[in-house]
Amino acid sequence: MKATIVTIGDEILIGQIVDTNSAFISKSLDKIGVETHEMLSISDDKQHILDTFKKLQNKVDLVIITGGLGPTKDDVTKKTFCDYFDDELVVNPQVLAHVTELIEGFYKRPITQMNKDQALVPSRCTVLHNQVGTAPGMWIKKENTVFISLPGVPYEMKYLVEHEIIPKVVKEYKRPYILHKTILTYGQGESMVAERIEHWEDALPEFVKLAYLPSPGRVRLRLTARGLNKELLEQEIDKQVILLDAIINDIIVGYEEDQTIEVVIGSMLKKQKLSIATAESCTGGSIASLLASVPGASGYFKGSVVSYATQTKIDVLSIPSALIEEFSVVSAQVAEAMALSVKNLMKTDYAIATTGNAGPSKGDGDAEIGAVFIALATPTGVLVEEFNFGQPREKVIDRAVYKSLEMLQKEIIKFV
Repeated sequence: MKATIVTIGDEILIGQIVDTNSAFISKSLDKIGVETHEMLSISDDKQHILDTFKKLQNKVDLVIITGGLGPTKDDVTKKTFCDYFDDELVVNPQVLAHVTELIEGFYKRPITQMNKDQALVPSRCTVLHNQVGTAPGMWIKKENTVFISLPGVPYEMKYLVEHEIIPKVVKEYKRPYILHKTILTYGQGESMVAERIEHWEDALPEFVKLAYLPSPGRVRLRLTARGLNKELLEQEIDKQVILLDAIINDIIVGYEEDQTIEVVIGSMLKKQKLSIATAESCTGGSIASLLASVPGASGYFKGSVVSYATQTKIDVLSIPSALIEEFSVVSAQVAEAMALSVKNLMKTDYAIATTGNAGPSKGDGDAEIGAVFIALATPTGVLVEEFNFGQPREKVIDRAVYKSLEMLQKEIIKFV
């Protein structure tokens, strides 16, 4: 099965908001064996929407549209649906009852005609109940293509995808299996990894594909197998992972799909009942932000001191000014002192500290632009490493963040 995802809204086209809906929908479809053929973003223009529908008709099995279902005049999706399907809008009693209860019962205000108009839907569509909002989803088939319209509000869209669309697609369509396995590697660039695994990649069976997903300091290798025999796909994926592990075991740090390094680290810390804190200068709290983004992080992440200014290192982390004067604020000695200080302050098992010159100017340090010192305080000592991540500034920060987490993970593994 193939699907096209269409987002409707001028706010997306002008960059006012970022389209996160398409990523969520495509990932949800992929898990049930539906391939996303393409993603489109189009304007709030009736003719543009109609032209898009005509172009996609019978080219894919599913067209999933988000946006344009609100009560205001610029939301034209429902009326355009009627034009395309030669239908008319009618009041759906169930939707009207739900909207009335939501407005008058939950929000405690009188319902308006604009609110009531949310219950208008094409007469021939299957209504997808939106428990968390006022705009219902709509499912209508024309020839060989099903058109599904969803609200653009992310939490409403997610509810409808999870509770209405996915169950309905699973029930009504026979789909192939699409299995993924993602291998997380840290410490080597994409080209170097590709050279090391070239022979293995060339020998992959035709139904298994490899994708490189590089980012600063890390490369994710995603294996994808498609077919009708789930057991055969699982066996082949497992076999290829074992072969790959024999080649690049030194840089592999995880295997689970959808588990980034911060998730993997969180699971390890939680399982071993260990804790972590950070003291960040050049990374400006980015490491703390990643650690805290994981649900349940409060069980192991105790906090962070973003000591961006030199004086903050002295006043909050109690770094001796004499140490800074002797070795410079960007130095191994100061990084070590920062890590030990925040470890003691937060009473944690581990602590990460960063200090460096991300650029474009040197700031208070004497080190070259791009230089970063990362210190990791562990239950048994302190490890400090020096790096030069070059430029631009964003690259320096990103690589420092992921190198810090890589160092942390490798140290935790030692004590497993």
